[in-house]
Amino acid sequence: MKSNKKFLALIPARAGSKGIKDKNIIDLKGKPLIAYSIDAALKSKYIDRVVVSTDGEDIAAVAKEWGADVPFLRPDYLASDTAKTIDAVLHCIEALKKAGDSYDYLVLLQPTQPLRKPFHIDEAIEKMLELEAESLVSVSKVKEHPVLIRTIGEDGKLQNLLNGSSTVRRQDFPDFYRVNGAIYINKIDENLNETTSLNDNIIPYEMAHEYDVDIDELLDLKIAELMLEDN
Repeated sequence: MKSNKKFLALIPARAGSKGIKDKNIIDLKGKPLIAYSIDAALKSKYIDRVVVSTDGEDIAAVAKEWGADVPFLRPDYLASDTAKTIDAVLHCIEALKKAGDSYDYLVLLQPTQPLRKPFHIDEAIEKMLELEAESLVSVSKVKEHPVLIRTIGEDGKLQNLLNGSSTVRRQDFPDFYRVNGAIYINKIDENLNETTSLNDNIIPYEMAHEYDVDIDELLDLKIAELMLEDN
């Protein structure tokens, strides 16, 4: 598919991760974690520029080494634990625009998803273009089905998350999906603003489980290592 639209790949990588020290640049089978996302974006047929938004000089240096642009370091107010991703996104888009570099679409790639491939990015972009959509988000089918998930009430009793009987054959369960954090695509216009919730993007792009590992703790890192051996 040909496109005359410009696509900005933005990889948000805040320093100071708490679960795993220096998580975004931790070694994963001989490459820094963030390098997998940079590499996937650089190999996309549609991405025009790959930018990393970070407040960390070490992350910036690694990102540049692997081919991404780091035109600025994120200001302190966008680097705190309470800072929102959308604010960092808007800051980056505006900074690039002031420098004379504007885009039609934002493709946000979380650096903690190392199994995402270039073809995932390209297929997601093509779906956006075909549907002339405003927004898209990658999803995966849930493994733990909500029919079997319970909460515990104040009375100490289990309560169903969903209404209805859970006495259903597993193969008859309806499909449920979760936002997996690998790909977010948004048209850059007035609808992309400080009230935007990227997790609430409308169009789904489904990814298979073998490409869906989000690195949050050391166990995830071990799982990713095993998955990369198979991929």
